[in-house]
Amino acid sequence: MPLYIAFTYTEEADWHQPEFAEGLKEYTRFEEAHAAILRGGHALYPTATAKKVTVRQDGGAPVISDGPFAETKEVITGFYLLECADLDEAMKVAAKIPAAAYGTIEVRQVHPTLYS
Repeated sequence: MPLYIAFTYTEEADWHQPEFAEGLKEYTRFEEAHAAILRGGHALYPTATAKKVTVRQDGGAPVISDGPFAETKEVITGFYLLECADLDEAMKVAAKIPAAAYGTIEVRQVHPTLYS
């Protein structure tokens, strides 16, 4: 079956803070309800911890810089790998990810040669 990645785009939050305890329970319930098709997934550290790598085509040394720093309130804050029959099923599952209620979920099929 095809593999899909569902990126969660939300405002950044420190999920270790007590005010997010109930929100974490929502994700646990989602993960338990969809365990049969989940193949992975994690929350990501804030964008302030990210680095970018650029390698010039002429073989120059890699350039590493801070970022990315998008000019938006929503950033990629996590992802799930979903093994679904088709895109329609993946979209139905993605709509149940708690972040869909206060952010955006982007779903893309993973190229099969990358995981077979």
